[in-house]
Amino acid sequence: MTAPTVEAAIHELMDLAWNLVYDLLDKRGLLGDGLFVEEYTGIHSWVEGPTRYTVVHSRTAAVLFVDTRPVDAIVFHHDLLGADDPSSFFSIPG
Repeated sequence: MTAPTVEAAIHELMDLAWNLVYDLLDKRGLLGDGLFVEEYTGIHSWVEGPTRYTVVHSRTAAVLFVDTRPVDAIVFHHDLLGADDPSSFFSIPG
């Protein structure tokens, strides 16, 4: 189980853009049996200049948010967590 503040941050991001996250996961073939926010238990966030990047992940998928907008989703793998530049795993629209 995640800490209440981490859980709240995950839910806030995922709920804010529910339809966009759903469509993104579906488009990438990562939806599985549906979008269950409670399966997303990990979050990693950092700031570069004026932009905040946040990765929210479950055991199977990771979603990249730029500020509060979901921009890409990939199959989750543990290399992402210790990466110097986690955003390099994703495609970020120009």
